[in-house]
Amino acid sequence: MKRILSLIVAAALTGIACSKKAEEAPKAEPGSERTAAAGIYKDGLDELFKHPKLARADALPKGIQWLTNDSDPVFASPNAKKGGTYYTYMDSFPLTLRTVGPDSNGSFRSFLFDNQMDLLHIHPETGNLTPGLATHWATNKEQNTLYLKLDERARWSDGVPVSAYDVAFSLKFYLSKEIVAPWYNTQYGEEYDTITVFDDHTVAIKSVNKRNLQDLVYYATMEIRPRHFHEKLLDKDWVKNTNWMIEPNTGPYQISKIEKGKFVTFARKKDWWAKDLKYFKNRFNTDFTKVTVIRDPNVVFEHFKKGMIDALPLVIPEYWHNKATGEPFDKGYIEKVWFYHQRPQPIYGVYFNQDVEILKDKDVRIGISHALNIDKVLKTVLRGDYVRMETNTLGHGAMDNKTIKGRRFDLAKADAHFKKAGWAERGPDGIRVKNGKRLSLRVTYGYATHADRLVILKEEAKKAGLELTLQKLDGAASFKAMLEKQHEIAYTGWGAQDRMQYWGQYHSDNAHKTQTNNFGNVDDKVLDPWLVAYKDEFDLKKKAELAHKIQQRIHDEAYTVTLWAAPYIRFGHWRWMRFPDPVASMRSKDATTYPFDGDWGGVFWIDEDIKKETQAAMKAGKGFPPVTLIDTRHKRG
Repeated sequence: MKRILSLIVAAALTGIACSKKAEEAPKAEPGSERTAAAGIYKDGLDELFKHPKLARADALPKGIQWLTNDSDPVFASPNAKKGGTYYTYMDSFPLTLRTVGPDSNGSFRSFLFDNQMDLLHIHPETGNLTPGLATHWATNKEQNTLYLKLDERARWSDGVPVSAYDVAFSLKFYLSKEIVAPWYNTQYGEEYDTITVFDDHTVAIKSVNKRNLQDLVYYATMEIRPRHFHEKLLDKDWVKNTNWMIEPNTGPYQISKIEKGKFVTFARKKDWWAKDLKYFKNRFNTDFTKVTVIRDPNVVFEHFKKGMIDALPLVIPEYWHNKATGEPFDKGYIEKVWFYHQRPQPIYGVYFNQDVEILKDKDVRIGISHALNIDKVLKTVLRGDYVRMETNTLGHGAMDNKTIKGRRFDLAKADAHFKKAGWAERGPDGIRVKNGKRLSLRVTYGYATHADRLVILKEEAKKAGLELTLQKLDGAASFKAMLEKQHEIAYTGWGAQDRMQYWGQYHSDNAHKTQTNNFGNVDDKVLDPWLVAYKDEFDLKKKAELAHKIQQRIHDEAYTVTLWAAPYIRFGHWRWMRFPDPVASMRSKDATTYPFDGDWGGVFWIDEDIKKETQAAMKAGKGFPPVTLIDTRHKRG
């Protein structure tokens, strides 16, 4: 699920110095073979449990009611075939193979994160909990503790068994200053009371607060770290020393080959411990997944049309309507899929850095909001395929404040607010001036494919006397600039969250410092207590009321302008890439973009016979019936 931790889809990662030759992946720290042979890693347990938030106990409390789920329907296809290679791409190379700490929070991280299994997963159709690293779960009557029985079959990729000591160590890891990750330090420090280990495979995670079951699972489960790998490395040099190490994982794939700046290849574990479990069987089918750096989106599309990439997102209207045409599509070599879902939506918006003097003025922020012609973007380059995102949440049911309407393009209102802020005078080019300074702000972004949207916003803003200069950086560089608060206005997107996480983006604890997600440097003492109360509220009705207040305050203060959403999956794929029926679910991500996702990923397979058939037909100039699948069964409204 990667619930709290997988926030970012915005940043694609950048290139670094390239090696000339492909190399095998770096090996795990020496000692893994010894611990694998010895079984559960138990060295230094007395030292581990000296940590104030970790404890041991001999017996579980009485009355624990264990739950599991082996009754929900399977969703993978029994027709799936193992084998082949899935070819995909990234627009820049990762700055690190760490998934925590400096420079780690970019889009490539999902390939790594998704190969660390969750303690519990969510069924993509029913929404029910299903087993992951844990087979059973329970809560106490106080509703502040989650009990877990770990699967005794679970193994790290180096063969070491997963244990309750890994769960305990993970909390110590996230609280460590050595990882240089202040968000993790604060989040886990404030959220977790204690972790208690009862035996090698039974653990209790106690929250500081009473929570309903949904929130308890959401907050209490975490990304588990291999203790035997990290413990001896966790010192002041941890960030540097682990930058290019391969962390042992629990998922279906592990990195097998790297050429820095060029590609990363993942190999399927033939003996993966979970391969025959009910909700994982017939998934994660390709032997290899190769992720190649292709920086230019036009080159990406040409590679796709030639079959050098197996699938490509076609959410961008220009791609779906104009580019995804011609012989490969007309002759049925490439098939198109448009599948509406009801997942929470990613949050695309502009974030005003209030440490920039001009943007401290609320009237300036409101004026800018009225100077952005979002509707024109929706009607033109987005072809009416997207919807306006009125506030910073969509798809969370009762948690969404549906009374809020985003500010529309209105030159009169923009003028009134700019004048109120003292920007009444205009220069000879029509841009407002104040005390000799132009009303000019830099917009930092990292999506080449979104440039046409920003150009429209830029040109329309001139009518309001606002100059927006566009700073295009590659994905990782743009996100790094935002983390370091070097932007004035950040244009970015946040990954869809099962539970809205306002604290990281809006609490003052995360303002005026680097390596946090508070890109607006929002420092609002009115908002702060609501953010904490929302996170801790047990009652869902009261939680929704708090969510509405938070959204209203963010809107009223114009801390951000949310833009648009595409409530569907839309992609093209070569016909040798096969899917279950249906190709997606009501809650699923795009499996072609997130091939390792634990809840839905890995449902496709490469049919080598169909691939040979297709390649032969292409050589002979023959074709197949064209296929465009549009599935509206879960379309909202």
